[in-house]
Amino acid sequence: MDAITRNNVKVRGRGTKPMLFAHGYGCDQNMWRYVTPAFEEDYQIILFDHVGFGGADTSVYTLDRYSSLQSYAVDILEICEELDLKDVIFVGHSVSAMIGVLAAIIDPDKFSKLVLIGPSPCYINDGEYEGGFTQESIDGLLNFLDSDYLKWASTMAPVIMGNPDRPHLGEELAQSFCRSNEEVAKDFARITFLSDNREDLANLKTESLIIQCSEDVIAPRVVGEYMHRHLPNSQLVVLNATGHCPNLSAPEETIAAIQTFLQQTPAVREKESSLNF
Repeated sequence: MDAITRNNVKVRGRGTKPMLFAHGYGCDQNMWRYVTPAFEEDYQIILFDHVGFGGADTSVYTLDRYSSLQSYAVDILEICEELDLKDVIFVGHSVSAMIGVLAAIIDPDKFSKLVLIGPSPCYINDGEYEGGFTQESIDGLLNFLDSDYLKWASTMAPVIMGNPDRPHLGEELAQSFCRSNEEVAKDFARITFLSDNREDLANLKTESLIIQCSEDVIAPRVVGEYMHRHLPNSQLVVLNATGHCPNLSAPEETIAAIQTFLQQTPAVREKESSLNF
């Protein structure tokens, strides 16, 4: 099966320079609907779904094939190859931010810039490293997910989304979780929350922007700061937005951060390494 069919790839926009948007855990390409219109005039927009989510073809899924985040990075590279994409601007949310980092390490010539929204190289605290979770809390989260996925989805989605004053956002995320293939979602959660890609960060050569929310229970601000310290040629932007999904809860702020990054000259990038919005 070709990657375009497998990953339900959609191409739109009136520009020629490609921007490839990768959704986070339990989501699909619809989660970018408030962000991509701002770029359609000037860029070629590529949207897709990870296998097991959205409209992707789950029949190709096996745990042997999708045993690590690197496996999902290979899917992205296959999409780029089939569409003959070059100098791609990659925009990845949550776990897909790290998947994009891995893809750019494997084939750096494919990418010109990376935009990493709420990334985390490791979710578990380890010595002086603060990932936001203890091993025990991750084990409890995964056990809860394994035992009752639907209840986990309805319980955790509002926590992940944040913004309790706008409960419809948490409800949308919960519904997205519930539409996912349950077995794939369970496997992907384990791969995601047990991943440790800290040692990979130094190998990234592509220029990157880290977008961090001011409060985020999944990827706390200290994680964004860690990423910025360890990713060569990176910038860090801290949004006023809270929660883990600013592409839904604060699209205008997210768009502004991305646009500023894309429009900067090299001289400005050298001067401005960390910004606040």
